[in-house]
Amino acid sequence: MVADGFGRAVAFSLAPGQAHELPQAIPLLDRLPGVPRWVVADRGYSSHAFREHIWNLGARPVIPAKCNEEPLACPEWIYNNRNLVERLWARLKEWRAVATRYEKTAASFLGVLHLAASFDWLRR
Repeated sequence: MVADGFGRAVAFSLAPGQAHELPQAIPLLDRLPGVPRWVVADRGYSSHAFREHIWNLGARPVIPAKCNEEPLACPEWIYNNRNLVERLWARLKEWRAVATRYEKTAASFLGVLHLAASFDWLRR
């Protein structure tokens, strides 16, 4: 998921349960309406190629290094905004169909996610 600076969902992509989300991240960033100033992600997205893609977009990556990588500059005051995405997921999971993955097909689950995100946009 990509969220804006106000903690609202902008784009979704579903990955298979056993697959990592990093390959989905680059197409999601390309769906943003403009060029972000910062791209904040957790350690799971720590990849040299992903950081390079973010720099090529004209944004600054704020992704902490993994424990087996050498430390990178990661401004703490920007990384603290990552909780906006966590709170967005908490609001979306208030919907029973999102929290329990009640829908059986990926298309119908993605539809429920879009519906829940639309209502979240209206409430904010």
